[in-house]
Amino acid sequence: MKYFIALFVLLSVTMTTSAEDVRHQPLKDLDGYFPFSPPATIDQWEPRKEYVRRQILVATGLWPMPTKTPLNAVLHGKIEGDGYSVEKVYFESAPGFFVTGNLYRPTNIKGRVPGVMLAHGHRKDARLQQTPEPKLRGQIADGAERFEDAGRSTYQSLCRQLAKMGCVVWQWDMLGDSDSIQLSRELVHGFAKQRPEMNTTKDWGLFSPQAESHCQSVMGLQTLNAVRGLDFLLSLPEVDPQRVAVTGASGGGTQTMILAAIDDRIKLSFPVVMVSTAMQGGCTCENASLLRVNTGNVEFAALAAPMPQGMNTANDWTKEMATKGFPDLQQLYATYGKPDNVFLERGEHFPHNYNAVTRSAFYTFLNKHFKLGAKAPVIETDFDPLPAEQLTVWNAKHPAPKAADPDFERKLLNGITEDAQQQLTAAAATPEGLRDVIRPALEVLIGRTYANAGDVKWVLTEQQERDDHVKQFGTLVNNTYGERVNVVWITPKQWNGRVVIWLDEAGSGAVCREDGTLNGAVQKLVQAGVAVLGADLFQQGDQVVKQTRVVANPREFAGYTFGYNHALFAQRTHDVLSIVRFLRHTESGPCPSSELKSVAVAGWHQTGPIVAAAGGLAGDAIDRSAIDTQGFRFGKVLDYRDPMFLPGGAKYLDLPGMLALNAPRPLWLAGEGSHPAAVSTAYKLAPQADGLVTFTGDAEEQTASASEWLQK
Repeated sequence: MKYFIALFVLLSVTMTTSAEDVRHQPLKDLDGYFPFSPPATIDQWEPRKEYVRRQILVATGLWPMPTKTPLNAVLHGKIEGDGYSVEKVYFESAPGFFVTGNLYRPTNIKGRVPGVMLAHGHRKDARLQQTPEPKLRGQIADGAERFEDAGRSTYQSLCRQLAKMGCVVWQWDMLGDSDSIQLSRELVHGFAKQRPEMNTTKDWGLFSPQAESHCQSVMGLQTLNAVRGLDFLLSLPEVDPQRVAVTGASGGGTQTMILAAIDDRIKLSFPVVMVSTAMQGGCTCENASLLRVNTGNVEFAALAAPMPQGMNTANDWTKEMATKGFPDLQQLYATYGKPDNVFLERGEHFPHNYNAVTRSAFYTFLNKHFKLGAKAPVIETDFDPLPAEQLTVWNAKHPAPKAADPDFERKLLNGITEDAQQQLTAAAATPEGLRDVIRPALEVLIGRTYANAGDVKWVLTEQQERDDHVKQFGTLVNNTYGERVNVVWITPKQWNGRVVIWLDEAGSGAVCREDGTLNGAVQKLVQAGVAVLGADLFQQGDQVVKQTRVVANPREFAGYTFGYNHALFAQRTHDVLSIVRFLRHTESGPCPSSELKSVAVAGWHQTGPIVAAAGGLAGDAIDRSAIDTQGFRFGKVLDYRDPMFLPGGAKYLDLPGMLALNAPRPLWLAGEGSHPAAVSTAYKLAPQADGLVTFTGDAEEQTASASEWLQK
């Protein structure tokens, strides 16, 4: 009777621990809470800073940076103003992909002068549009604007004032806005439904699962345009590379944060109405898969430290910034010894804006740190803004490219894909490239490494004695992340110190059948003295997941879900890393690490690619792997709700890139036919010539062959 009571208690514990897995909680979305925890020391901060910067670069498709082709910049239609000039500009950030905008320069430039990048938000035709009179008069009445003329154009007011202060200003169009017409505004900012004609394994379009699996997004293209815009600005001989600033509001504030975070050429940043622990940016152009998983806008702003950085609040999602987020940035800047380099302009009584009050705060901040010599505080003067027809880039002599052309969209993504593949193939041809380019990218795609896999404990729920082995059921509890993995452990009574983690889409049932007998291949391992561990990776076992969860947002954009949450593929990889971490760092459980001689992992069916990813991140913690890929490729997944969908999964040479990271550790490989080039190259460079074994026999012979190989 006592045995059955104890068994009931243990089974209850199993059910409880499984239900407590935090991954069953509601998904995070862009309206979540995104705090930043400042580090105690700079030494603690630097590794985190490097990782988040890399996360941004991977998420935006800039790891590695696309080849910088000639800009072929065209400047025309110069207009002389009062102490400044305005020119119309277009250049190619990628072949045939035009960036458009206006360049403002002071007249009579002497020596080198500061440069300013100005990004705009989501107002339609932002660079060309002017505020209607009724709205402007209300802004003047509220104190947001000062002049009936100058107040009509936020962007011209900014550019003109900065030029009169002695700065060269580049103000460019966001995609689908003003003169940027090659991708439509409806696509860039209003995408809602997947387009079947663009969801293909070749010649795909933006927002498709293919684009997502290659880290191609509107956010990424806009970030590329910002980087190339900085290239353009710094190509001007009069611009001082030590005094380059970036600013922008709303969506332009997002671009400001991101550019300052990833490009050290920026020396001062002033993101407006965007730095917040609350809403992170609602537009499709401000989101990308992987971008804000375990991070957010305040930490993005933190990446700019200790350079001078200002920001503001308004009666929007930034209204609590003074107490939530900004004090943490102040603490970080103080840790750097630069407390005066970060600044917050309070403006909760104003709506979402880049109004005259905030503009004055920016001018004054810039004036102070770039030593421009203007009288502080800097206040705008009145002027008559130029009409749209004088600012627009395209005319008869400079004809516009075709607007909203789906063939151009496909061609653009094709070109970016080909360039990335050339760079990554070259990287994978050397151990250094695998180490410095491919593996760091995989760390971001999966979002965890073996080193930070967590503190994992073993909870036993049931034990059964057999003639030659002990069968134990229980749960591995990852206390660091609040995750649970149910496992079955088959330990020979004459254990030889070796463990094989046997993984299958059927979960632990692939090791131990319902009648209690063992899988034939597992039985052979146990008879040879090898312990075998089977596991229900997240959402494996009794349940079959055909589609993964997505956030409540009705727009069919993967970035709204996977920009904030790990993909199921990544979560299952986390479980494998948890298991390996436990085996290598515990004295509890059936196989204490002090007696452990080797850890091998076998992955069958849909878990084969998961084992490949885990092996690429686990390093020497896994001694050998047996993987059946069944020819799987991320590049063939055409549904972003597919359990095997992984943002960025296809970009880094797809599954062969992950397999290559397993070198030089012994690898038994099935499902590939001949060796993929990346895998062959990686193992040819390995010290031992026989590290890669390829199986091409019948499916019935697979597990037996692998079982024999795993015993070595």
